[in-house]
Amino acid sequence: MTERKKRKVHSAEFKAKVGLEAVRGVKTINEISQEFGVHPVQVSQWKKEIQTQCKTLFEGKRGPVPAPVAEHTEPERLYSEIGRLKIELDWLKKKSGISLP
Repeated sequence: MTERKKRKVHSAEFKAKVGLEAVRGVKTINEISQEFGVHPVQVSQWKKEIQTQCKTLFEGKRGPVPAPVAEHTEPERLYSEIGRLKIELDWLKKKSGISLP
């Protein structure tokens, strides 16, 4: 019987190193695959993965982007706040016994 080859498991660091080498474009995919001992298709897959995931690298550094506030709802919110504060003020005046003209 022939012995089965075990599948190679590459670390994330190794994949990143090979993928970045492919992204640089200094060497061909075949040269990179021979240098690192991996299949050219695998090098292309790692390169593609780096290119698709790089745009998410800098997302979320400052938290989520706040949703823009609609201009027509802003005055409504402010008027409701004014009304609530007036009611609270009237209640406090009534409870404290202060009567101002």
